[in-house]
Amino acid sequence: MAQSTRVLIVEDDPDVRDSMAEYLASHGFEVDTAEGGDAMRAALARNVPQLVLLDLKLPGEDGLTLARSLRERHDLAIIMVTAADSVVDRVVGLEVGADDYIAKPFDLRELLARVKSVLRRAQPGPGAAAGAAKNVRVGSFSLDLGAHRLLDAAGAEVPLTSMEFDLLRVFVEHPNRVLSRDQLLNLTRNREWEPFDRSIDIRIARLRRKLGEDPDQPRLIKTVRGAGYCYVPAA
Repeated sequence: MAQSTRVLIVEDDPDVRDSMAEYLASHGFEVDTAEGGDAMRAALARNVPQLVLLDLKLPGEDGLTLARSLRERHDLAIIMVTAADSVVDRVVGLEVGADDYIAKPFDLRELLARVKSVLRRAQPGPGAAAGAAKNVRVGSFSLDLGAHRLLDAAGAEVPLTSMEFDLLRVFVEHPNRVLSRDQLLNLTRNREWEPFDRSIDIRIARLRRKLGEDPDQPRLIKTVRGAGYCYVPAA
């Protein structure tokens, strides 16, 4: 996977940027770097990567602004790089569509593990190339399991992060069953990811909004107090 995978690192600290780039390149990734928003857009114009490592605290346009722009314009994975004690920033990063986060200072081995994990989740399943796509109704939406796409009633694609797709796939594969947060992590192959507080709740809240759910009375993905979540297919 790494040999054909391009990663863009957006980081204003040249020492951190160079160490990340050198380490990922040594593990077979094609690596581009940028020190800020303008350089990021220039790099994207040359090559669109599969994943962007995006520092939150950048001069000028901050990482959250750039993450929103990336999510609106490109189908790629995003890992936010945050300060170790910046829980609020991590929450906001997940809310604007980041697939994961890593806190500074970090071990480069952890960085590599998170990059591989996010890219693995973003890949279509093995049956997709063989034409094993399956469309599942989710309320008024259609979930294409083979192409990793969610379509609204008019056929327009609703952008999903890789984690949001995995969560929705797990829910439709386990209808009318209460799933705990721990089970959701296992079923989405995210056991190696250590979530902070209720970060999986943030993903589900975003998923509900994309499905047009009333946050006070969700019909499709219901909260079971003290137990987890339950997907109830529309009648």
